[in-house]
Amino acid sequence: MEKALEELHRGGLLDARKIAGCALPRLERAIRSSGYFRQKARRLKAFCARAGREHPEGFSKWFSGAAAPALREELLSYKGVGPETADSMVLYAAGKASFVIDAYTRRMGERAGLGRGLSYGGWKALFEGALEPDVKVYNEYHALLVRLGKDFCKKTRPLCGSCPLNKVCAKRINKL
Repeated sequence: MEKALEELHRGGLLDARKIAGCALPRLERAIRSSGYFRQKARRLKAFCARAGREHPEGFSKWFSGAAAPALREELLSYKGVGPETADSMVLYAAGKASFVIDAYTRRMGERAGLGRGLSYGGWKALFEGALEPDVKVYNEYHALLVRLGKDFCKKTRPLCGSCPLNKVCAKRINKL
């Protein structure tokens, strides 16, 4: 995703109006590194066009003026915006408390015995019920869970022996 953002920046496409008016092949080239770039380019272009029509005040005013739950619900009404994307936008772009659940969080949570087969909403409720609704706390927890998932609780060949959660993990795939 970082490479795609760099390409958008390099191409002068970090503005919703410019993305909405950009030729699709150019936008596809800019985000090619993100995977599923054709579908993402169409959805990104449509998102920016609709947001521009419905929120001519711009993202900053739209995001700052909306309550987190209302903003999340509206974002979910855009084609291609699912719960994880909506929560990421609310937390990181709007700076409002909305816990982000991703594959790392679910994998680590299931292996640690926090829940099995929970829906996105179930995982979200689990974390939001256990933590104070605070942007800094949610941001830090998400960052730590991503790091844990990338560095230790890997999809295959997890590094359980050196994992900081080793003693409390229910799964402990690599028994010591």
